[in-house]
Amino acid sequence: MWARRLMWVVWPAFLVAAVLEMLVFAVVDPGDLHAFGGAPLGWSRLAVYTVAFFVFWIMAMASSALTVLLFLPKEELDGPP
Repeated sequence: MWARRLMWVVWPAFLVAAVLEMLVFAVVDPGDLHAFGGAPLGWSRLAVYTVAFFVFWIMAMASSALTVLLFLPKEELDGPP
C-alpha cells in the first residue's frame, strides 16, 4: 500500500514539475539569471534547467504528500494499539 501512496505523490508531482518547467522557462532566460547580490549566476543553461526542475518536483511532492497525509484515516495515523 505504501508503494501505491508513494506513486500518488511522486507521479503527479513529476507532471506538475514538468509543466512548471515549461511555463517558467518560456518566460525566463536561464542565461539572464543573477544571484541575490546581483552577480551573474554562472551556471550553464542545462544546470539551471536541472536544478529548477528538481526544486519544482520537490515542492510539488511536498504538496502531494500533505494531501495524502490529510486523506489518511485516523486509525492509520495512530498506529497499533
